[in-house]
Amino acid sequence: MNGATKEPAKERRVYKVVLTGGPCGGKTTTQARMSTFFEDIGWKVFKVPETATLLLSGGVKFAELDEESASNFQENLLKTMLQLEKTYFDLAQRCKIDCIIICDRGAMDPSAYIEAKEWKKLMDANQWNTIQLRDERYDQIIHLLSSACGAEAFYSKANNLARSEGLELARDLDTKTQQAWVGHPYFDVIDNTIEFDAKVLKAIRAVCTKIGIEVGDRFAPNSIKRKFLVKCLPDEKLFPPFQDFDVVHDYLTVTDLEIGTQARLRRRGQNGRYTYMHTTRRPKIDDQVVEVRRSLDRRDYELLLAQRDENRQSVYKKRRCFLWKNQYYQLDVYREPYHARCKGLILLETYTTKSTENLELPSFLEIEKEVTKDPDFSMYHLSLKQ
Repeated sequence: MNGATKEPAKERRVYKVVLTGGPCGGKTTTQARMSTFFEDIGWKVFKVPETATLLLSGGVKFAELDEESASNFQENLLKTMLQLEKTYFDLAQRCKIDCIIICDRGAMDPSAYIEAKEWKKLMDANQWNTIQLRDERYDQIIHLLSSACGAEAFYSKANNLARSEGLELARDLDTKTQQAWVGHPYFDVIDNTIEFDAKVLKAIRAVCTKIGIEVGDRFAPNSIKRKFLVKCLPDEKLFPPFQDFDVVHDYLTVTDLEIGTQARLRRRGQNGRYTYMHTTRRPKIDDQVVEVRRSLDRRDYELLLAQRDENRQSVYKKRRCFLWKNQYYQLDVYREPYHARCKGLILLETYTTKSTENLELPSFLEIEKEVTKDPDFSMYHLSLKQ
């Protein structure tokens, strides 16, 4: 009898990332360099071209369209985009190795180019919804800030024949595009406070971090999660545009993994529509904690709930997502049923490389203190029944 044990088959991954942003933000360069990096580590890379560029290069002049024509154009653009993406998504599902699909813009981008009322009509007419297009379709959104915002000397129309925006319009479109994606659970804004090459590397690093790829010193140090205790929830009128979500976390019993590994489920949604996520958090290796996330459908989520850790209770939150000065924040308000330690608890989180002194926190929030490294404020601790 052969005593050798067979290695379990490695789960194949398909990861969908959107590169978005205002005009001249570096999407094309970032897509190319990100593709090279993932190909170099053995992944299959699919690159979805920008639908707007394909259509505009055919002779369409967006500035010449009236409101009705612009709305009709964006509707057809979105239908084309969804079908184009489906072609690559289907190919990736049949691929036998890990795949990354890098989309040059995503399904929410067209909303930045038409009035809100026209966008709602478009959504209703096609039976689309925001949760479906914004939250479920892609694993991560990378917004590359237009060079019109802080790096004006580098703003150019030369590298995209379909680009016609001046500086002011480019800034306006950048802001609207950011707001279109507020609410996606993994949304990173890459600004222009660093050199362009560093900006590209930061975008690639953000994707590697979310996937759970250890890159060692190949890139600059990762942004870290910063956490702050907030005294009270201010009037919502004081907030910039935001998205609220109902969130439930459940920790699972972990077996056959190294000591210190955590596994949890998350249900997150709006208006009765939910997305589901499984996260495995592994112990520190070379001073790095690796979290691997994967999306679930409702059936798999409900099956995994049977593995809930009986020593922990479900953690309920209202999560408010918003942008403040190009920094993405999540504000968690803990909700009943909860342990007494969570009563009145409000935590603000963001990912940043900035020190506390250099991080400009939202002025409308009363911050009591930073609790980034305080284990008493970790969700793992807050979920304990005792």
